[in-house]
Amino acid sequence: MPRLLATALLGLLIALLPAAAFAAAAPGQPAPDFRLAATDGKSAQLSDFKGKWVVLEWVNPGCPFVQRHYGAKNMRGLQKEFGAKEVVWLAINSTNPSNPDYLKPAAMGDWMHNEGGMPRATLMDEQGEAGRAYGARTTPQMVVINPEGKLIYNGAIDDKRNVPLEETRLAKNYVRAALAEGMAGKPVTVATFAPYGCSVKY
Repeated sequence: MPRLLATALLGLLIALLPAAAFAAAAPGQPAPDFRLAATDGKSAQLSDFKGKWVVLEWVNPGCPFVQRHYGAKNMRGLQKEFGAKEVVWLAINSTNPSNPDYLKPAAMGDWMHNEGGMPRATLMDEQGEAGRAYGARTTPQMVVINPEGKLIYNGAIDDKRNVPLEETRLAKNYVRAALAEGMAGKPVTVATFAPYGCSVKY
């Protein structure tokens, strides 16, 4: 009997491992800290920005959904709008170096520059540790963190998965809404919304 019980428990543990590997901090919980290298050769640590509003944006230039949001100037519009309000915007690429979508840091930096992107930094999460900590499944996927270091939003950028390029900016933008409500001291109405896009290439 003890042997059967041990076998059953081992099976349960193995079954739970994939879920545990992607266990993510939920809205209301502390934001997991990380330190990542940036495309310019510097590095950034999330905890360095405590006391500020922070947005994390999962990005992969090879993803059509990412291309749409940059092509419509939607993403860079948000970066510019909230950068002017001293919100720290960090773009994170969690693509594994073995994947065909992977870009080396210099190429990733060039892409962001050519797209007119204005994040505080573009970070390389080549081992996928930051992505897994936040449960990042798609590109784009967005996270908003308040000055106390807690998540207030984790999910899709907006409510329109499939719309023409010209209609992208007409969607209900959950990042803008979360920041506007949070910065006004109000509870966030929508703290999570199922993300859409391309799978993160771990």
